[in-house]
Amino acid sequence: MSSWDDLDRELDAWGEAGRVASLWWRDDDARRPGPRLNRLIEVGDGLPLALAAVPAEAEASLADLPANVSFLPHGWRHVNLAPASEKKCEFGPHRPAFDRLADVALGWTRLRHLFGERARPIFVPPWNRIDPAFVARLGHAGLTGLSRFGPRKAMHPAPGLTEMNCHVDIIDWRGTRGFVGDDAALAQFIAHLGARRIGGARQDAATSVDGSVDAAEATGLMTHHAVHDAECWEFLGKLCRNTAKHDAARWLSADEAASLPP
Repeated sequence: MSSWDDLDRELDAWGEAGRVASLWWRDDDARRPGPRLNRLIEVGDGLPLALAAVPAEAEASLADLPANVSFLPHGWRHVNLAPASEKKCEFGPHRPAFDRLADVALGWTRLRHLFGERARPIFVPPWNRIDPAFVARLGHAGLTGLSRFGPRKAMHPAPGLTEMNCHVDIIDWRGTRGFVGDDAALAQFIAHLGARRIGGARQDAATSVDGSVDAAEATGLMTHHAVHDAECWEFLGKLCRNTAKHDAARWLSADEAASLPP
């Protein structure tokens, strides 16, 4: 069982080692402002927040959100183009690479038009899935970052491209589709932070003890404001308050997370 005290102890361990645990926050599927998105920003209370916005449906009024909010291209239309027998994916190997690249470029161009410098060139594939062979082509559309879910296998999956993923998902997608529970959510946080801390203390400093976690990769929180239940909101509020006041935790912007040194 994992508790809030366990998270505090993990952050204390970072502080005792003279280090600061880097965190970042990505919220997916933004399309338009509304009460739920406003509540997310209120809960964050000024923390950097990266909204993965669906380019084809993103409304210009999102630009009125506070300056601590940035925008990442979340696919193009966020539609499933995979065969029924496969997992949902918009940018899988099911279409010509040229067509996929055109969609990526169109989405990135539209976000820049809507949000200017607050649009950041970090591609977030819908459902966190993308054809591995297509990743190297993202740079042709002007993108310099990629964000999926799970520990990254390499800081630079392709030349000129930095990967910075999320590692904590608070939604029980395969079960209730509500909050996954304090124990499960905190366990994800503590596991990634602990592996980074131990890995970063080693001479190679690049991976954890088991080689599965890049110690330089900021621990990423993934949320979906449109489907949060009361327990999700309660957890997020406590997480933001507890980490914001801890000297050994720092929330990064998407730009900072993407350029975190090894």
